[in-house]
Amino acid sequence: MWVEDWAPAAACRQAQPDELFVRGAEQNKAKQVCAGCPVRTECLAEALDNQIEWGVWGGMTERERRALLRRRPGASWRTVLENAKSAAV
Repeated sequence: MWVEDWAPAAACRQAQPDELFVRGAEQNKAKQVCAGCPVRTECLAEALDNQIEWGVWGGMTERERRALLRRRPGASWRTVLENAKSAAV
């Protein structure tokens, strides 16, 4: 099930923003916050559809998200990820 208002359910809602907008090896630590997040997919779709350039979103770094955007430049990531999430259930 897709969660429209996902931010209040995010695992990072208690984290300091500076913990999620880091560089280098610190990004791996930030990605761990996302590991068990119940709305990770929705967060990632938001970042991809809005081409958010900074921070870790949905467990992915800027570089990882840019690679996905290059592979499917015109995709609606919400649709792609919503379908994948539905298929996995």
